[in-house]
Amino acid sequence: MELSEIRAKIDAVDDQLLQLFLERMSLADEVGAYKNEHHLPILNKERERAVLAKVTEKAGDRERYAYHLFSTLFELARSRQAELISAPTKVAAQVKASLEAGGAVFPQTGLIACQGVEGANSQVACDRLLPRGNIVYVKTFDAVVAAVESGLCKFGVLPVENSSNGSVRAVYDLLQDHKLSVVRSTRLCIRHELLAVPGAKLEGITEIYSHEQAIGQCSKFLGSLNSVRVVPCANTAVAAKMVAERRDPHVAAISSHPCAALYGLESIRDDIQDSDNNYTRFFCITKEPIIYAGASRISLIIACDNKPGALYDILSKLAALGINMTKLESCPVTGRNFEFIFFLELEASVLEPGVLSMLEELERSCQNFTFLGNYAEI
Repeated sequence: MELSEIRAKIDAVDDQLLQLFLERMSLADEVGAYKNEHHLPILNKERERAVLAKVTEKAGDRERYAYHLFSTLFELARSRQAELISAPTKVAAQVKASLEAGGAVFPQTGLIACQGVEGANSQVACDRLLPRGNIVYVKTFDAVVAAVESGLCKFGVLPVENSSNGSVRAVYDLLQDHKLSVVRSTRLCIRHELLAVPGAKLEGITEIYSHEQAIGQCSKFLGSLNSVRVVPCANTAVAAKMVAERRDPHVAAISSHPCAALYGLESIRDDIQDSDNNYTRFFCITKEPIIYAGASRISLIIACDNKPGALYDILSKLAALGINMTKLESCPVTGRNFEFIFFLELEASVLEPGVLSMLEELERSCQNFTFLGNYAEI
């Protein structure tokens, strides 16, 4: 048989498949309407498992392909049924409030809380996120959150992940515990230098101060030094300011080049980070949920049942809608063996068809579900 003849037969089968698929989805609509009327859950795992067992038994040596096909059909049907469910969800209410509070243009001014001092990477992120904003400096990430929650500042900026060291777990914990909203994000290329007072020499340094993330990002350089005490502090700019105030040639800071000029220090090594591809992401947060025009990223924190296939069930919902996942990171739950929460980031907007219903279904099916926001990254 010629290839053209085979393809003609495939086209005919595809036409039949399409008609059968549309018929199946119409029946799924009827099932969804029944479940909605009788307040039944969308997922019926026992039913799906029975169908999959029958399908794989009949499929012979192609059973794994048949299994995947029908698993996908089930997920598509569930996604469609989720759109028909009228039961209220927290995420739907949050999204509605966020869209009503949003605007066409992200603000350029306002009070913004920033952990650290002048010259900190968070301050650079503040200037990028809110070009004409007024910065209020505080000492800790908790204080940033407190400033936003109390209404002292409309916005706050927090570092959430680094390309070398991963997520800043303490910040994600704060976002989960305090129910704040992410309204914008940005990422900065971070370059670390070893700064000291003028005239200081590398061989004379006995103490180095910096933020623990910067220390981790310069681990190879620090490991090459002998008899040097490395001391964590609030952030890299605080370290530079401390070294400048002490005026001790035996003390140095891992900080940025702008901090050298800002605090009258000199760079005695400018190639100390482990990787040149060193970026830190920052979230801009608000107390009230807001979604501004152009939002194209969604951040979530979820926890699923500790059982086989639980994470797959979540990821299959994204695959069914063709949503690209740009971040998936697991973190152990403190005090619980082998239980994890997941940080997810999606390229999507709540205004796209099916996205909000997918989020609602995640909320219904996950043990814990936190919608951090739908926002743009600059």
